[in-house]
Amino acid sequence: MPGAYSGRHPMTTELPAVLAVDGGNSKTDVALVSADGTLLALVTGPTVSHQQVGLRRGMSRLRELAEQAAREAGLNGVDGPLASVLAACLAGADFPRDIRRLTRAVDSLRLADEAIIRNDGFATLRAGTDRRWGVAVICGSGINCVGVAADGRSASYPAVGEIAGDWGGGRSLGDAALAAAVRGRDGRGPRTSLELAVPAHFGLRRPIDVTGALYGSRLEEERLRDLAPAVFQAASAGDPVAREIIDRLADEAAVMATAMIRRLRLVRTDVEVILGGAIFRATDPAFYERLTSGITRVATAAVVRRLSARPVLGAALLGLDRVGSPVSAADRLRASF
Repeated sequence: MPGAYSGRHPMTTELPAVLAVDGGNSKTDVALVSADGTLLALVTGPTVSHQQVGLRRGMSRLRELAEQAAREAGLNGVDGPLASVLAACLAGADFPRDIRRLTRAVDSLRLADEAIIRNDGFATLRAGTDRRWGVAVICGSGINCVGVAADGRSASYPAVGEIAGDWGGGRSLGDAALAAAVRGRDGRGPRTSLELAVPAHFGLRRPIDVTGALYGSRLEEERLRDLAPAVFQAASAGDPVAREIIDRLADEAAVMATAMIRRLRLVRTDVEVILGGAIFRATDPAFYERLTSGITRVATAAVVRRLSARPVLGAALLGLDRVGSPVSAADRLRASF
């Protein structure tokens, strides 16, 4: 039972207020939360993303994780909804048609009386600030940015890759690292320590061996995203080619954030910009300095911070917002994370 929250709570006949879901491209967190902000259960499982595993399989996994959370919370033998509100922040909830399709699928599971479906970026934003408005940049396998204005207006990018103008995240770093390694080795580009680091990551000798493995379908292209830590490590060690790649990512994240700040007319506010996702677990001061500088050149009073809690906290807080729980409930829930 991976990721299970160990704390059990005696249950009354009243159902939990919120069944919260943070569904990313690689894993899913599910939490059950009472109206007073008590965390009743927290479980982790595989991705439920319809883009990764298909809608039917994704919904089957979601049901299994919700039922696992219910058992952890002591809701054995419940016949019917497990909570008042299901707040699901899901990767792939990018276009209105995605949200409509996901809403229909989630509703069919009958896990709650009401379902809220949002892009997973909104979980990062809500988890990172108590204001209920601001901007979040999410950088994991890919990259996205969402925002909410003080008057409730919200916006996001399509976040479907290069066809939407996106560059960033683990996959983009991996692609750039492999290209730099191949070009450095064959003379088309400057020499770089990535010539050794990239093939070594996959147990190969030369960068072109990685290309051959990808071309021959012996290596899945998605595994290139695993190179991100190696790029940061090379940059921190002083490799100028790797640093140029990391600088490009910092600039892209800053551009996404500032474009969103302008779009929501937050330039003259002390907007909080929350950084979430696996890439932002990197510890590279120069990267964060460049990113922050790019944002504050446009929004001088902006506050940039990395998310320290699990994004499922944000999904749960969105659910508590919907049921009208008091501020004390949000405080109690934050303390649990």
